[in-house]
Amino acid sequence: MITIGQLARYVGVSIKTIRVYHDKGLLPEPDRDASGYRRYGANDAIDLIKIRTLAEAGIPLARIRDLRSATDEEFQQALREIDDELTARIRGLRATQGRLRRLAVGRLAPLPTEVGAYLEDLARWGFTPRWVDLQRDLWILMFAAHPDRAITLFRDQAEALADPALRQLFLGYDRAHDLDADDPSIDDLARRIAEANRERYGPDELPQLDAGSEIPALIQGTVNASSPAWRRLDTLIRTQLDA
Repeated sequence: MITIGQLARYVGVSIKTIRVYHDKGLLPEPDRDASGYRRYGANDAIDLIKIRTLAEAGIPLARIRDLRSATDEEFQQALREIDDELTARIRGLRATQGRLRRLAVGRLAPLPTEVGAYLEDLARWGFTPRWVDLQRDLWILMFAAHPDRAITLFRDQAEALADPALRQLFLGYDRAHDLDADDPSIDDLARRIAEANRERYGPDELPQLDAGSEIPALIQGTVNASSPAWRRLDTLIRTQLDA
C-alpha cells in the first residue's frame, strides 16, 4: 500500500488532482490506516491512470464519471466515439498548423496558381508592394468565402489588367493612395475609370457576387479605410456609374 504522495508521483499527477477526483466521485477515497493516512493499492493506481488518460484526451470530468459506472460494452463504445472525436480534432489541428505555416511565409490560404502569377505580374508592372499585398489578402478572402465565384471575378480583373490602357488606370488608383483627398487629379481619375467601366461592360452591371454577400462591402471598406484619397475616389466612381 502507498500514500497519496507516492500514488501521485507514480501516476504523474498532483496530489491536488487526486483530491479533485475524490471530490468529483471519480476515484473512491480509501480508508485511512491507524496513523490516519490514506493508503492506496494497485487497483487505485490503475483506476487513476485510466482517469488521467481520459482527462488528457479532453474528456469532461462529468463524462468520465459516467464512464466509470458504464458496462464494458458501453465503455468500449464510448472509447470508440472518443477516438473518432480525437481523430477529427487532430485533423482540424493539422489544418490549423498548415494555415499557420502558410501565414508565416505570407500565404494565409492557398490560392490558385494563376493568382500567384498575377500577383507577380503586378509587381513587375510597377504596382507598389502595398497594392500587391492588399490584392493578395483580398483574393484570399474572396476565394475562402466564395470559391465558386471568385475565379470568375479574378479572371475578369486579370483580363482588365492585361490591357495596357486599363492597367494605367489601376496604377493611377494605386498611386492615388498618398494624395490629399481633395486633390483635383482624383476627380479626373474617377471620371476615366467610370468611362472605362462603361466602355468595357456597356449597360450591363459589373461582375459581382450575389446581392446578399457582405464580402464586397467588407473588401471595399478595407480598401477605403487605408486612404482618404481612395475613399473619395471610390465615392466618385460609384456616383458617376450610377448617374
